[in-house]
Amino acid sequence: MAGARRMMSPRFWIAPATAFTAVAMLGVSSLQAGIPVRFAGELSGLVMDPAGKPQPGALVTLFNRQDRLLQRVATDFSGSFSFDDLLPDVYAVQVSFATFVPAMKDRVQVKPGMRSLLEINLSKVFSSIQLITTIPAPNGLMNDSWKWTLRTDSSLRPILRLLPELNGPRKSALATDTARSAIFSSSRALVKISASDGMHTLSETGEADLGTQFAFATSVYGENHVKVSGNVGYGATAGTPAAAIRTTYSRDVLGASPALSFTMRQMALGPRFGASYSDSSPMLRTISVSLGDKTQVTDAMTVEYGFGFDMVSFVDKLHYLSPYARLTHQIPHGSVDVTWTSGNARPELGTSLSNSEKNADLSRDLTALAAMPRVSFDNGRARIQRGDDYEVGVTERFGSREYRFSAYRESVSNTTLTIANPDANLFQGDLLPDMYSRSALFNAGRFDTMGYLGTVTQDLNQDFKVSASFGSNGVMIPTRTTLNSAEDLRKVMQAGNRPAVTLRAAGTIKQSGTKFVASYQWTNYQSALPLPQFATQSIRSGPGMNIMLRQPIPSPPGIPWRVEATAELRNMLAQGYLGLTMTDGRPLLLVNTPRSVRGGLAFVF
Repeated sequence: MAGARRMMSPRFWIAPATAFTAVAMLGVSSLQAGIPVRFAGELSGLVMDPAGKPQPGALVTLFNRQDRLLQRVATDFSGSFSFDDLLPDVYAVQVSFATFVPAMKDRVQVKPGMRSLLEINLSKVFSSIQLITTIPAPNGLMNDSWKWTLRTDSSLRPILRLLPELNGPRKSALATDTARSAIFSSSRALVKISASDGMHTLSETGEADLGTQFAFATSVYGENHVKVSGNVGYGATAGTPAAAIRTTYSRDVLGASPALSFTMRQMALGPRFGASYSDSSPMLRTISVSLGDKTQVTDAMTVEYGFGFDMVSFVDKLHYLSPYARLTHQIPHGSVDVTWTSGNARPELGTSLSNSEKNADLSRDLTALAAMPRVSFDNGRARIQRGDDYEVGVTERFGSREYRFSAYRESVSNTTLTIANPDANLFQGDLLPDMYSRSALFNAGRFDTMGYLGTVTQDLNQDFKVSASFGSNGVMIPTRTTLNSAEDLRKVMQAGNRPAVTLRAAGTIKQSGTKFVASYQWTNYQSALPLPQFATQSIRSGPGMNIMLRQPIPSPPGIPWRVEATAELRNMLAQGYLGLTMTDGRPLLLVNTPRSVRGGLAFVF
C-alpha cells in the first residue's frame, strides 16, 4: 500500500509530466516555426431599420474570400453582433431578416488587432451595408488563449488586476465605443510649406499653390466632423497677400455623410506686364457654398453628388451654379463609373478616399481649395471659364494587373489660354494679367472636344507599379501661325484631337522610405491644351517629363509629428510651347504647361 501511495503521489508524476510537456511544446514550436504568426481581428456591426431602430434577431452570416460559410450569429437586443478572433483577410457579410430585403457586402477587410465596424440599414426596397470605421480592438492583439496563459502566471496576476475591464463582461461593441468617445476625437492636421523657382504658378488644371497650405480635422461626439483648410501666400507682387480658407461640416446619418462647405478666396491682380502695382487695381474675391453627399444605393452601387454656388467679384460681379454627380457600380472584378460635372472643374473627385493614407481626406480638401476659377477678359468684361464634362470608365483587375478604359466629352465656354511675357500693347481689353506670374490669360471662346484613354497598370510588387496609357486628347490646333488681332487668334485656334502615349512609374524605396511618381508623355505639342481641363481621373499625367518625390525625414524622439520633404518637377524638357507671330513681327508664345521646379516640407500631425 505504501508503494501504491508513493506511485500515486503527485510528486511522482511531476518529472514525467514536465518532460512530456516540454517534448510536446518543442514539437508544437517546431511545427509552427514555418507558419507565420497572424494576429486576430474583429468584425462588429449594428443592424437598423429605415427609421434607425435596432433590429434584434437578425441573422448575420460570414463568408471568406472563397465564399465558404464561416460563422452565423444573431443580433442581440440592441441590434449588435460581433465576429471575434478572425484572421486578417477579406470577408463577405450577409444580413437577412423577415419582411426586409437581405443586404450583402463583399471585400470587408479585417486588420490585425483592429475592429471593423459596420452599419447595416435594412429596408423593403434597398438594404445596404456600410463600413463606418476601423478602430483598435479593446483586447489589442491578444485573444482569449493568450489572456488565459497570462492569468495562470502568478507573477502577472497583480498587473492584470489593474485592468479589470479585461476580465469583465463584454458589452455591445458600438455601445462600448460610444461610451469611451470624448467630445473631440480623431483629431488630425496637415501643414505644407512650399516654394518654387519663380513666381507662384497656376497649373494647367487651375490649381494654385500659394506657398503655405494647412488642414485640420476633428470629430465632435463621434458623429460630427469638422475640417478647416487654408492656402496662404503672396501673388505676383511683393506685399500683396493672397489667401483662401475652407470650412467643412459633415455628419454621419444612417450610413450617409452629407458635407456642407464654405470657401472664401482673395487674390491680388498681378502687375500689368512690367508696370508697377497700384492699390486701385482690382482684387479677385470669391465666396462659394457647396453641399456634397455620398449614398450607398445598393450593395454594389454608390452615388456621389452635390453642387456649389459661387459668387465672384472681379471688375464685374458673377454668380453661377456648379452641380456634379458620380455613379459607381461594382462588378465582379472591378467597377464601372459615370461622372458628370458642370461649371467648375472638380479634380478632387479623382482623389479616392479609399486611399490607405491617414490624411487622404485632408489632401482632397486642399485639392478642392486650390481649384481657382479661371477668369479672363472679353472686350473689357470679366468672364469665368466653365465646362460640362461627361465621363464613363470601366476598371477591371485580374491578379496583379489592372485595366481601365475611359472616354470623355467636354464643352468649355470662355476657354483660357496662357500667353507668356506678352507685350504691354497686345490685345487691349482682351488680356488679363495672371495673378501668379508675368504671363497673361486670353479668352479663346468656346471649345468642344472628346477623347478616350486606355491604361494598363502592372503591380511589380507591393511597393512598385508601372502603367502604360494610350489615348486621344482634345486640343486646340492653330490653322496658321501669323495673327493680326485678338479676334483673329480666336478664329485661328480650332478644336482637334491628338494621340498621346504615357508611361508612368510609382513606388516606394523601402530602405529610405522615398515615394516617387515619374511620367513621360509623347504627343504632338504643336497645339494648345493637350490635357483635359475638367477630367476627374485619378491618374492625370501632364505633358512632357514630370517627377514627384516625397521623402520622410526622421523626427527627434518625443516629437508628436512626422515631417516629409517634397519635390515636384513639371515639364522638365519644356515641351508644349506653341510659338505664333503677329503681323508686325512681335512673337506670341502660348504655354500649355510651364516648366517649374517646386519643393517644400509637409508636417503631418
